[in-house]
Amino acid sequence: MSAKTDTDFSQGSISSNIIRLAVPMTLAQLVNVLYNIVDRIYIGRIGADATQALTGLGVCFPIITMVIAFANLIGMGGAPLFSIQRGAGHDKEAEAIMGNCLTLLLCFGLGLTAVGLAVRRPLLLALGASRITLPYAMSYITVYLIGNVFVMLSLGLNSFINAQGFARTGMLTVMIGAALNLILDPIFIFVLHMGVRGAALATILSQFAAALWTFRFLTGPHTLLRLRRKHLRPQAARVRQILTLGLAGFTMNVTNSLVQIACNSSLQYFGGDLYVGVMTVLNSVREIIMLPIAGISSSAQPVISFNYGAALPRRVRQAIRFLSATLIVYSLAVWGIISLFPHFFIHIFNTDPVLTAAGVPAMHVYYFGFFLMALQFSGQTVFTALGKSRQAIFFSIFRKGIVVIPLTLLLPHIAGLGVFGVFVAEPISNLLGGAACFTTMYLTVYRRLEQ
Repeated sequence: MSAKTDTDFSQGSISSNIIRLAVPMTLAQLVNVLYNIVDRIYIGRIGADATQALTGLGVCFPIITMVIAFANLIGMGGAPLFSIQRGAGHDKEAEAIMGNCLTLLLCFGLGLTAVGLAVRRPLLLALGASRITLPYAMSYITVYLIGNVFVMLSLGLNSFINAQGFARTGMLTVMIGAALNLILDPIFIFVLHMGVRGAALATILSQFAAALWTFRFLTGPHTLLRLRRKHLRPQAARVRQILTLGLAGFTMNVTNSLVQIACNSSLQYFGGDLYVGVMTVLNSVREIIMLPIAGISSSAQPVISFNYGAALPRRVRQAIRFLSATLIVYSLAVWGIISLFPHFFIHIFNTDPVLTAAGVPAMHVYYFGFFLMALQFSGQTVFTALGKSRQAIFFSIFRKGIVVIPLTLLLPHIAGLGVFGVFVAEPISNLLGGAACFTTMYLTVYRRLEQ
């Protein structure tokens, strides 16, 4: 297949275009998750303090999620607009969008470092850290925040590599960092005896390498559209468009962070450090099984955006059908596997028999009806790809902010549910949020494209 066909999503089979992007992008998602997953696997085996250290890392999740939220605010806001302009043949405007996004990533990254370092101790205590787990959380998050600008640049700019159809290059971007992380983690944690601080240092050094590679590609001769100095100065109307559309992904990550805060607080109150550790494992498993969902959704987005910009509604509808069917089939299969082999997934991160005994029933409850998550992702991806910011933002808020957080805080007090009230909030939100988002997308987008 020629390079032009690879990057022109108006040509060839819709399913082939999505799959061609999905394979390397899913692998890239897998490798990207390894940054934090590998940290947890190593920390979960450091010795007598492994469970406390792993729980300390779990307390840091909302802060890490917040950093990713700001990266998505720019990357997921700019990339669909970039793809729409590229599909319409407006290459100069597409480059201007990308340049403005680089400036925004730098500004938000440096700002988050300053604010995060200033408030990290009271914030960690508010997130559920105990006297025992606070030192581990402080050690990890301090180092991570110092290098968070590299995390934001590698995640945010890589969206523009994928949006041009260079999914293999986007995968290589992430693999460079992940390979370094795999090498540096055991050296810093075990050889140099740096513990959780070493895990954080390995992560940010690896992300620095990934960010450098991404920047060099987008300014080099092999990309279609380049980062140019003349486009770095923000333009108010353009920035407003980027941030408005990016609010959907940002809101999803922020509400994820708020959900983690609510979960940790409720679990700490009703179950103590043990159940905060259980939730850390459940979230870690979730990151792994969500990889294909995120990869397919991310690969469908530029295909939908490009064909929408090129005024090809029939191809947009084909992409929506393929995206939805693929996500539903995959999530049904994963739900079955988790239900049959919960011990296997828990033991990836921790083999403590006490944590396993508490984690198995929690996992069955938490992942019940997991396939409904596919409906949320399908609808959300379509709204974002078509630049429909209001709908994308609303359904980001609805599922987590309006459904999950209130249920997480209320259900533990009802009928003696305790910690299981926290876990049961997730399947309820998948049902309500997924059904509402997908139905609205079908009626307001898919049906109208047909007409």
